[in-house]
Amino acid sequence: MRAFSWFILLILAALAAMAVLTYPVWLWLHPHYGFPFHRVADRIGLIALAIGVALLARRLHLTDRASFGYGAPRALFLRELALAFMIGAPLMAVIVTVILGLGLRQWKPQLIVSAPLLAHIALTGLARGFAVALIEESFLRGAMFTAIARESGARLAVLLTALIYAASHFVAQYHVDAAQVGWSSGLVMLGGALSAFAHPLSLADAFLALFAVGVVLGMVRALTGHIGACIGLHASWVWVITFARETSVPDAASPLSFLVSRFDGVVGWLVLAWTVLAGVGLYFYYSRRGAAALMHRGG
Repeated sequence: MRAFSWFILLILAALAAMAVLTYPVWLWLHPHYGFPFHRVADRIGLIALAIGVALLARRLHLTDRASFGYGAPRALFLRELALAFMIGAPLMAVIVTVILGLGLRQWKPQLIVSAPLLAHIALTGLARGFAVALIEESFLRGAMFTAIARESGARLAVLLTALIYAASHFVAQYHVDAAQVGWSSGLVMLGGALSAFAHPLSLADAFLALFAVGVVLGMVRALTGHIGACIGLHASWVWVITFARETSVPDAASPLSFLVSRFDGVVGWLVLAWTVLAGVGLYFYYSRRGAAALMHRGG
C-alpha cells in the first residue's frame, strides 16, 4: 500500500497547491489575460500533479513508457484504441437511448437539431473525450495502476484506481467571482470543490456507477497490459455523453427519476446495472483477445 499512499499524498499536495498558489498566480495573470480564478486553479492542480508524478517516477520505478501504460507497439496500441472506441460508443449509446426512452431526460426546449449543431457537438465531444481519457488513463490506469500492481497485485490496483477515479468526479469546479477574490479565495474554492463529500449518501448512486466504470477500465488495463483500449473506451463514453448533455436535460418530475443521479442526470443506478452487464461482456472479450494474442505469438 505504500505506492498508493504516495499517490494519495501527491493528490493532497496538488489540492494544497491549488489552495495556496492560485491567488498570487491569479493576481499576476488576471490583469493581462483575464483568466477566471477557477481556471487558474485547475492549471495549477494539473501542473502540480505532473511535477509530482515526475518526482515520484524514480522512487516508484516508473521510468519507462510501459509503466505509464504505453508499452505496446505503436501499431497495436492505436489499433486497440480505435477498436475500443468503436465498441464503447454503441455501448454507451444503448444506455443513453434507454434513459431518453424512459423519459429520464427531455430534449432541451426549442432545440433545433441541424447538421452544423451535430458536427459541433461531435467535434467538441471528441476533443473533450480524448483530452480527458489521455490525462486520466495515463495517471490512473497508467502510473498509479503500475505502481500498485507491482507492489500489491493487479486486483488491488483495479479497485484502488477505480476508487480514486470515482472520487475525482465529485471535485466540483467551484467558481469565485473576480470581484470577490481575496487572499483566502483558494481555501474557499477548495472547500466548495469538496463540498459534495459532506453528503455522501446523496452521491451513492453516482459514486457506485463511476466506481463500476473504473473497475471495468482497470480490468481492461490488466487484461491487455496497456492503456490503449482504456483510452478508446473512456473517450467514446465521454463523446456519447456529450451528445446527451448538449441536447437534453434531466426530468426531475419523472416517476423513474431515481434511476439517474442528481449529480449529472446520466450516471446512477441504471448506468451501474448496465456497466456491470457490459463489464462482463468486455471481460470475456478481452480475455479471449489476450489468449488469442498469446497463442499467435507462441505459434
